[in-house]
Amino acid sequence: MSSYEDFAGREIVPPREGPDPVNVPMIRHWAEAMGDRNPVYLDDDAARATGRPGIVAPASMTQAWTMRGYAATVANGQGAEELNALLEKDGYTSVVATDSEFEFHRELVVGDRVSVREVVESVSPEKSTALGVGRFVTTVRTYTDQDGEVVAVQRWRLLRFRPKDQAPKALRPRPAVNRDNAFWFEAAREHRLVIQRCAGCATLRHPPGPCCPHCGSFEWDTAEASGRGHVYSFVVAHHPRHPAFEYPLIVAVVELDEGTRLITNLVGVEPGEVEIGMPVVLDWLDADPDLSLPVFRPQENN
Repeated sequence: MSSYEDFAGREIVPPREGPDPVNVPMIRHWAEAMGDRNPVYLDDDAARATGRPGIVAPASMTQAWTMRGYAATVANGQGAEELNALLEKDGYTSVVATDSEFEFHRELVVGDRVSVREVVESVSPEKSTALGVGRFVTTVRTYTDQDGEVVAVQRWRLLRFRPKDQAPKALRPRPAVNRDNAFWFEAAREHRLVIQRCAGCATLRHPPGPCCPHCGSFEWDTAEASGRGHVYSFVVAHHPRHPAFEYPLIVAVVELDEGTRLITNLVGVEPGEVEIGMPVVLDWLDADPDLSLPVFRPQENN
């Protein structure tokens, strides 16, 4: 097995020609995306007026002329595969680009065919960084034209690192707590499932609100829920994933025995086992020290 020192000076990407010659449509897309209005990139007369032979490509596009589609980029030279294998064996599985230095030898003109060759300059000793322990891999990419003349040289540096294991656990998204519903979340922190009740007509309501929809009264108190109910409706969420949740995630509308419904999660059951009308009972999820939420699990048959 090679050591990191063995890679210094080694070619990891053999010379390869870009898929397309320098062309005006790609220059136009680039200039528009970058907001670069320099006329020498799109106006032949303006370019000639500056002494150039015609339209030239922005220097910063040099690398773009050698880029291939995704399927092609995953297959690099043998040297690149061996270096990647060594880095991954040592646990440096994460990567971030740190800097790029370009030296331009001449401007590219329409019709040029650009090729690139990449050689390892150095692999640093192991270093501690804010992202984790890793090694800086510095390579040199040499860009040549159809005649083999160098048009640019790029020094490219990557950090390959071991991700830190002590990343804080993601918190569940915070509920929108306001003066109308704060009492409900405060009761939940005490593992009490309460239902808002109109003090005028005794109608139960959920979600909480300032006014009874039945009689219009603004006076209310609460009733303690029994914690029993049934599945009124449900969905199984797979994507997009949030790190605070476990998947597949069953999101259900549970109708309590008291008659009100609430949106909750089902636990202790596989998605394929859930049925509309299935009896469920209350459980509690202490998501973090500041948030407790009611969840429901299947009722055990006696």
